[in-house]
Amino acid sequence: MLLASLYIVLCSARNRLNRRMKRLREPRYLLGAVVGVAYFYFAIFARTRGRNAALDAARARNANRQRRGPDPAAAIAMVSASGPALAGLAFLVLGIVAWVLPFDSGLLDFSEAETAFLFPAPISRRALLVHRMMRSQLGILFGSVIVAFAAGSVTGWMRLRISIGMWLVFVTIKLYFTVVTLARTRLTAERLTTRVLAWTPLALLLAMLTTAGTAIVRAFAASPVESVRDAFQRLGAVSLTGASSVALWPFVTLARPLFAPDWPAYVRALGWGVALLGALVVWVLATDDAFEEAAAHAAARRAAKAQSKRASLGRARATGLSLALNGRPETAFFWKNGVQTLRLAGLSVLRIAIAMIVIVVTSTSATFNALHLQGVAATACLVSIALAGFAAILGPQVVRTDLRSDLTHLDVLKTWPVRAAAVIRGEMAWPAVMLTIVGWIAIASATAFSAAAFPRVALATRLSVSAAALLLMPALVFAQYLVQNAAAVIFPAWVPLGDQRPRGVDAMGQRIILLAGVLLSVAVMLLPGAFVGGILWLAFQRIVGPPIFVVGAFVCLAFVALEVLAGTEMLGPVYERLDVLAIERAE
Repeated sequence: MLLASLYIVLCSARNRLNRRMKRLREPRYLLGAVVGVAYFYFAIFARTRGRNAALDAARARNANRQRRGPDPAAAIAMVSASGPALAGLAFLVLGIVAWVLPFDSGLLDFSEAETAFLFPAPISRRALLVHRMMRSQLGILFGSVIVAFAAGSVTGWMRLRISIGMWLVFVTIKLYFTVVTLARTRLTAERLTTRVLAWTPLALLLAMLTTAGTAIVRAFAASPVESVRDAFQRLGAVSLTGASSVALWPFVTLARPLFAPDWPAYVRALGWGVALLGALVVWVLATDDAFEEAAAHAAARRAAKAQSKRASLGRARATGLSLALNGRPETAFFWKNGVQTLRLAGLSVLRIAIAMIVIVVTSTSATFNALHLQGVAATACLVSIALAGFAAILGPQVVRTDLRSDLTHLDVLKTWPVRAAAVIRGEMAWPAVMLTIVGWIAIASATAFSAAAFPRVALATRLSVSAAALLLMPALVFAQYLVQNAAAVIFPAWVPLGDQRPRGVDAMGQRIILLAGVLLSVAVMLLPGAFVGGILWLAFQRIVGPPIFVVGAFVCLAFVALEVLAGTEMLGPVYERLDVLAIERAE
C-alpha cells in the first residue's frame, strides 16, 4: 500500500502541475504567473539580500565604534533559551483549544475518488490513514519551505534547519488534530472504558496547563519584573525546573529545533522531536477503530455543507426583514443580499453582537481610564485603527456578496426588467453598507481609547479626525466596490466569481494585479475630493481649526458619491452587452 500511495501522490502532483502549465497558454494566467514569480522574488529573495547587506553594514559600523545598547549575541542567546518555553506554552494552549473548538483534521476528508476506489478495496483502516498522511506531505513541505524563505536575514543552512523544524511542527499538529477528531467520536460512547480513554488526553492537557500556569504565576509573583531579559529568563526557568518542566516537555521538545543555537544541539533536538512524532503516529494508528465513524462524520459534514450552499437561498429562517411591494429596484437587491447574509446568523444575533460591542467598548474604556491602564488602552486603540483599515482596504476583497457572486446567475439576471445601472448599484449596496458599519464601530472604539494612544493630541483634534474618518469610510468602501464590480463586468474572466478559488502562483499573480488596479483606481477616484479638501484646509485651517478636517472629508465623500453614481450609469451599457458565455464556470 505504501508504494501505491506514493504512486497516487506523485501522479496527482504531476497531473496538477500539467494542468497548471497548460493554463499558461492563456495570457491572463501567463501574466499572473509572471507577477506571482516577481512577487516571490522581491518579497523574499531580494528583501533577504537587502537585509543581509544592511546587516553587514551595521556590523561594520559597530566594529568601528563602540556604543551602548543590548548585545545582539546576548539577545540571540536569550531568545534561544526562552523561545522553546514560549512556543511550548502556545502549543499547549493550541492543544486544548483543539478539543474545545470544532476543528477537524483534514486527514479524514477523503475525496470522492478516494471514497469510491479505496474504501471498497481490500485495504485496512491503518493503511488508509497512512495513505492520507502521505497525501498531506506535499502541502506541508511547501508550507515549511515558504516559512523558511520568509524568515529574516539567515544563511542557507539556517533556512534548511528552519524548514525541517517547521515541517516537524506542521506534521505533528496535523496528526494531533487527527487524534482529537478520532477521540471526539468516542466521548459519548456507551462503554465506560471507551469514554474514560477518550476523556483522558483532555484531562492530562488541563492538568499540564494548570501545572505550567501555577509555576508561571509563582515565578512572576515572587518579585517585580525588572526587564524583558528578566521576563524571558523566568519563562525559560519554568520550562527547565520543577513539575512544570515535565508538563511542558512534549511541547517544548517540539519547538526546541527552531531555537537550537548550533548544529549539534539542533540534531539532538530534532531527534527528540522525531521520536515525539513517531509516538504520535503510533497513537493515531492505535485509534483506528474510530476511523470509520470519524470518516463518516466528515463525509456527512461535507455533504451537508454542499447541500446548505445549494439551498442557502431557500432557507426558511426568519430574518425580521420584509421587502416592500414598490420602491426602487436597488432596494430589492439590497434586501436579497442582506437576507442571504442574515440567514446564516439571524438578525437578532447581529443586533446582540452590535450591542455587546458598544457596551464592551464603553465599559472597557471607562475601566482603563479609571485604573490608569494607559498601555492596554493604547494597544486597544491601535488594534481598532488596524481593524478600521482592514475594513476599508481589504474588506471589499473578502466580502463578495455583490455582482461577483451573482454573475454566475447572469442568465437569470438578464431576464429581470431592471435597468443595468440599478442592478450594479443594488448588488454593491449591501456589502458596502455592512463594511461601512464595521468600520464605523472600529473608528468609534479607536476614538474611545485615543486619549491613551495619543496623549499629546488635543481632544478637538482627535474628535475632528475621527469624524473625518467616519465620513471617509463609506467613500473608500463604495469606491472599492465600484471598481470591483466594474472589473467583474468588464473583465469577467479575470475575477473569481461565485465560489471559485483558483490556486497557484498564476492565480495569486492575478489577484495581485487586480488588487493593484483596484487600489490605483480608488486613489484616482479620491484625488479630486482630496485636492479640493486640501485647498480648503490650507485656506481655512487657521480660522476654523481642527473641524476643517470634517469639512474636507465631507467634500471628498460628495465627490466620491457623484463618481460612484456616474460610474454605475456608465457600466450599464457594458453590463447589457455582457455575454452569458463570457462567464467562466467553476471547475
